Amino acid sequence: MTDALLPNGIKDGRGDSNYFRKGCNPFAQTGRSKLQNKRASLNQQIIKEMRLRAGAENLLKATSNNKVKDMVLLELSYVNSNLQLLMGELEELNSSVDVYQNTQETANIPLIALGLKETKEVDFSTPFKDFILEHYSEDGNSFEDEIADLMDLRQACRTPSRNEAGIELLAKYSSHLPLLESRFFSPNHQNGIFFTWYDSFTGVPVCQQNLSLEKASIVFNMGALYSQIGTRSDRQKTAGLDEAISSFQKAAGILNHLKETFTHTPSYDMSPAMLSMLIRMMLAQAQECLFEKIVLPGIQNQFYSLMKTAQEAAKVSEIYDHVYQSMIQMPIKDNVPLFWSTMAQIKANHYRSMAHYFVGSALLDHQLGPSDDEDQQEKTLSQVYDRLPEGQSPLDILKKRDERKCIGKAHIRRAIRGHEEALRIYGLCHNLSKMDALQDILKASHQRSLKKYSENDSEEEFTDYTEAPDIISKTEHKAEMEVPATTKVKVTDFFQRLGPLSVFSAKQRWTPPRTIRLCAEDLGFTLKGESPVQVVSLDPHCSAATDGLKEGDYIVAVGETDCKWMGVSEVMRLLKDVNEEGIDIQVVSMLDSNPPMPTKSATFCGNLPKTYSMICLAYNDDNKNPKSRKVTKKPSFLSWGLKNKLKSASTLSLPTEDRSSALPWNKPCPTFPSSSSYNEGALY
Repeated sequence: MTDALLPNGIKDGRGDSNYFRKGCNPFAQTGRSKLQNKRASLNQQIIKEMRLRAGAENLLKATSNNKVKDMVLLELSYVNSNLQLLMGELEELNSSVDVYQNTQETANIPLIALGLKETKEVDFSTPFKDFILEHYSEDGNSFEDEIADLMDLRQACRTPSRNEAGIELLAKYSSHLPLLESRFFSPNHQNGIFFTWYDSFTGVPVCQQNLSLEKASIVFNMGALYSQIGTRSDRQKTAGLDEAISSFQKAAGILNHLKETFTHTPSYDMSPAMLSMLIRMMLAQAQECLFEKIVLPGIQNQFYSLMKTAQEAAKVSEIYDHVYQSMIQMPIKDNVPLFWSTMAQIKANHYRSMAHYFVGSALLDHQLGPSDDEDQQEKTLSQVYDRLPEGQSPLDILKKRDERKCIGKAHIRRAIRGHEEALRIYGLCHNLSKMDALQDILKASHQRSLKKYSENDSEEEFTDYTEAPDIISKTEHKAEMEVPATTKVKVTDFFQRLGPLSVFSAKQRWTPPRTIRLCAEDLGFTLKGESPVQVVSLDPHCSAATDGLKEGDYIVAVGETDCKWMGVSEVMRLLKDVNEEGIDIQVVSMLDSNPPMPTKSATFCGNLPKTYSMICLAYNDDNKNPKSRKVTKKPSFLSWGLKNKLKSASTLSLPTEDRSSALPWNKPCPTFPSSSSYNEGALY
C-alpha cells in the first residue's frame, strides 16, 4: 500500500530547485484512497438528504393542510431513515482501521487512525481578481499564475501523502492562510468565497465565508495524518516503534493546539469535548507503543523485571480506561464509532490482565531464596500494591510459601477473567469480526494464563476465594504531547507583488494610483520609510503639489519601475537621474477607514452534535461552471440544536494613518544627502 507522489512542477518562489508536490494520486487504487473516495461520496449523499429534510421541515412549518402535513411527515421519516443508514456507513469507514495498519503487521493489536476531513473545491480566481481590481486598483488578470499556484496547493492538500512530505504540504498551505486573510479577507467586505468542510464522524457539512474553518480543518488534518503515520509504522522494529510514538505524540500536540486556538469552530469533530477525547486516545496509543518497545527485546524472567513490566502494562490499561470513560459520555457517545469505544474497552481489560499475569508469574515462579535481597523484594512488592488484604503484609507474602502461592494464583485468576471479558466484548462488536490478528492475540493471552494457572493448581488444595489486590500503575516513560516544528513553515507570499503586507492589506483602503509629473528644477518634498516610501514635508507651492501630490502619499512606481518594495535609498537612485523633461511617478493615498460590520458565520451548537449551516443546503454548485460562478449575496445561517447559541464575530478596528512624525514643509533641509543617510529620509 504505497502513496504515489506526483511532481507538481510549480515553483515555490524560493528558487528553481524548490517545488511543492501534489498529494497522493486521488485515483490510486490503494486502500486509503478507496476509503477517502467512499467518504467523499457519502458526504455528498448526506448533504442531499439534508437538503430534502430542510425543505420538508420548511414546508411543514408553512402549511396548515393536515393532508400535506401527513405526507411531509411520511417523507421526513424516509429521509431520516436514509440519513441513519448513511451515518452507519460512515461509521463503518471510521472503523476500518486495518486499512491504515502496516502491511506486515500481524503480531500487534491494531491502532486507530483518524480519517481526513473532506472538503469541496474552492475557486479563488474570479473573487480574487475582482478584489485586486477593486481594492488594490491593479489588473487581476496579471495574477492568474499566482492564483493557479494557490488553487493547486489547496487541491494537493486534499490528498496528502502519508509521510513527512504530506505534513509539510499541509503546513505550507496553513502558513499561507494568514497571508491570504490579510490580503483578501476584509472585515467589512465579503468576497463571495465559501469554504465547505465535512465532519469526519457524521459527514455533516459546515460552510463559512471566513478562513477560520479552513485554518482549523487543515490543522485537524495534520493531526489526522500524524495518526495515520503512527499506525503505518512497523512496530516489530525499534525504529518503527520510535516513529509511532513520536507520531502519536505529535498528533496529540497538534490537536491540543487546535483545541486552544480555535475555540468556536462550528464542526463537532473539532469541538473541545471531542478534541479532548482524541488527545487522550492519541496519548494512550503512544503509551501502548512505549510498552511494546519495552517488551520488544523480551521480558527477563526475573522478579524485578516482571514487576516492572506489570506496572507498565497497568499504566496502559489505566489510560485506555480513561479514554473509554470519555468516549461513553454524552454527546461524544453518539458520534464516536462503537468500534472505537469497544477497542478502548478491550485494551483496558487486556493490559490489566497482562499486569496481573506478570505479577502472578513473579510470585509463583520466583520464591524468596537465601541469596535474594529480602528488603529489595519487599520494597518492590509494596510499591506494586495500593492495599493488601487485611492481616497480610508484603513481607508475609514473600516469606510464607503458601501465602505467596495463594496471592500469585489470585492474580492469574484475575488475568483469566480479564481476558475472558476482552474476548466477550470482542464478540459483541460486528466490526471486529474481520480482525483475526486481534482475536488471535486475545486468545493466545487467555491460553497462556490458563496454562499458568493449571501448572500451579493442585487437586489436594481447597478452593481459594482470595481476591488479588489492584496493581498500582507506574511508568518510567510517560507519553507527552509534542508540537512538531513543521506546524508552521516559512513560505513566500504568492501575492507579494501587491506590496508589503503591513501596508497593502485588505484592512487598508486606498485611492486609485495617481500620476504625478516631477520636474528636476522644482524640489519640494522629503521621503521617509523603508518600503513603500512616503512623502512628507511637502512644499504646497511646488509643481508636484500643484499636480496633486499630498503629504502622506506612498510612491508605488517611478516611471515604469514598480517600487512598492523599495526603500528610500533605492527610490532616490531612480529620482537622481531625472532629466529636464522630468519623470512620472505613481502615488496612492490612504482613505479614512470606516468601522467594519460584523461578519456572519456558521454557529456551533454545543449541546447537539448534528450542527450544520443552512447555507450548505441552499448553496449547490455541483452543476455550475466553477470558472463563472460568483456569489453576490450571502444567505443567512441556521443551526439545528436544542439550544442555538448565536455568536457574532468581534468587531475589528482598522488602523489609521499616523501623521505624528510628519515634518513641517518649510523646515530647512539640505540638498541631496549622501547615500549613508538614505535610511532615515531624503529630500527631493
